[in-house]
Amino acid sequence: MAYVIGIDGGTESVRATVFDLSGRRVASAAAPYATQFSSGARAEQDPETWWSALGVAVRRSVEEAGVGVYDIDALCATTTCCTVVALDEAARPLRPAIIWMDVRAGNEANAVLATADAALCINGAGAGPVSAEWMIPKALWLARHEPKIFRTAHTICEYQDFITWRLTGRRAASLNNASIRWHYRADAGGWPNSLLAALDLGELRAKWPQEVLAPGTVIGRLTARAADHLGLAETVQVVQGGADALIGMIGLAVAKPGQLALITGSSHLQFAVGSTAAHVPGLWGSYADAVYPDRTILEGGQTSTGSIIAWLRRLTGDALDLDALNQEAARLEPGADGLLVLDHFQGNRTPYTDPLSRGAITGLSLHHTAAHLFRAMLEGIGFGTRAIIDRMAEAGCGAAEITAGGGATRSPLWLQIHADTSGLPVVVPEVAEAPSLGAAVLAAHGAGHFASIDDGISAMVRPGRRIEPIPANVDRYDTIYRRYSELYSALKPLREVVPS
Repeated sequence: MAYVIGIDGGTESVRATVFDLSGRRVASAAAPYATQFSSGARAEQDPETWWSALGVAVRRSVEEAGVGVYDIDALCATTTCCTVVALDEAARPLRPAIIWMDVRAGNEANAVLATADAALCINGAGAGPVSAEWMIPKALWLARHEPKIFRTAHTICEYQDFITWRLTGRRAASLNNASIRWHYRADAGGWPNSLLAALDLGELRAKWPQEVLAPGTVIGRLTARAADHLGLAETVQVVQGGADALIGMIGLAVAKPGQLALITGSSHLQFAVGSTAAHVPGLWGSYADAVYPDRTILEGGQTSTGSIIAWLRRLTGDALDLDALNQEAARLEPGADGLLVLDHFQGNRTPYTDPLSRGAITGLSLHHTAAHLFRAMLEGIGFGTRAIIDRMAEAGCGAAEITAGGGATRSPLWLQIHADTSGLPVVVPEVAEAPSLGAAVLAAHGAGHFASIDDGISAMVRPGRRIEPIPANVDRYDTIYRRYSELYSALKPLREVVPS
């Protein structure tokens, strides 16, 4: 029997999972690495710790699976996106990686947006946002603040590309990462040369990997050194992956127009599948061929979702029992006895793209309990998701259902509220580790077991729970949603921006 390995390089650890070709999770192992935080919203990691951890995780997962090294046909990695590394000619890091959550490049992001270059049309039809997290702002920061590192670097790339190079000796970028965060356009000329020229950053073009390979493409076989490091055979094929959340769409079986992926966690990301580009204000971006050939991915996002619940717990000194709170909140009627929450606690990504917007809790009275507040927060987050789904529908990418992954799927109440506030069924596949399974599907496709990514999804991603909206709740939430929709514009003139 053949097996594949899906690798998920996350913020805190790398996980390697062995799957068979039916999508069954055979074994999994993770190995941690550290993040160094410093003032100025900086967060860095040592790329060598990724490589060390990868060796540990792969060896442990294969050992636990009890399979022979020649039974592993292929592997594919998905990693955090916008984690930028500067490397020398031997793929050795010149400095710690600037990881995705590092936002030191705020001024550089503003400079990118100010160019009004045509390449920016993929982000809100040129209205933005352009995030300090992304590749070009971070590279521009390096050029401005660490010019020697920038000039010396043979390659400036992402975590994804570093792993590819170490595994295969091939310097190749993922079309996925390049499309969503490097302003690369597969449907319009490729590299954003005019944008780089406008920023006096033309030198970056030569430092990027010169090849761009789509997810599912075979990059090559393991080098002898990589095979020894991972404890695998040199016959193992390495297949191109991409950004964890986007490859997670594959693991959620979100591949056709009318489907929408909801990736939950500290924040929410929404990805819709379309047949054509939709460059419109109010969406994070529209990306051609970034996951599937001949399909476009539309991206929306909420900045604060799970993090709002974490904030509520911190206010009580972590005294709140979330299981008990879920049970109490589930006994309340929709609307939480008049409470309404605007979920913009850390600004709004979409559909308003307003980093200065702030959250609000309205309708409070002395009879409200923590359970009321908890339920109102879940409802506000659900309304924020609905606002994005509505914007996607206006752009021609309406959804017939929501497929969810991530931490929120552990809460039946959260899932039911999302179904009821949106009026759409919520589907949760059987395997929760969507990025790892998505990478495994790509590995199996690249190894020739499936003719297409879609065929791999059909064989390896199994359905799980389906939560239908409750008609009476949908009607009630339709009324409340109209009030929610008025909050942002009503509060905007009243807000005071407090310096951070």
